[in-house]
Amino acid sequence: MRALIQRVESAQVEVGGTVVGSCGAGYLVLLGVAPTDDEALAERLWRKVAALRICADDAGKTNRSLVDTGGDVLVVSQFTLYADARRGNRPSFTGAAAPALAERLYERFCELAEADLGAGRVGRGVFGADMRVSLVNDGPFTVLLDTDELGWSAQA
Repeated sequence: MRALIQRVESAQVEVGGTVVGSCGAGYLVLLGVAPTDDEALAERLWRKVAALRICADDAGKTNRSLVDTGGDVLVVSQFTLYADARRGNRPSFTGAAAPALAERLYERFCELAEADLGAGRVGRGVFGADMRVSLVNDGPFTVLLDTDELGWSAQA
């Protein structure tokens, strides 16, 4: 799994001109799923995102997590995080999971966020929809977490 995390002052996602999800100060998480990912990886990745200390403390140092600050999160599915542009100019997306698996793990990630933060602090995109995402980046501060690079693997 891959999570591109942007620290934001606010973010929202629209589908067909209607806002379907939003968040205040916190994180916009763009989430990609690979074919070998599973629920255990989704849980481990959420725990890492929730504990990631990229929010400022009173001294302006990045010592606080989303949980510490009481921040919000907006989670948007993004299969294009698995784009492979090594050959030619048109990216391949064969590294992304099939829609059924990707949606199941996206929903699981969101459920974990809601369980920890409360449903009122978690916004969602619409899986598979043509979405318009807007944000006010804070910093800007962007972090990419890749479970393969972290050395994590799916349960066998």
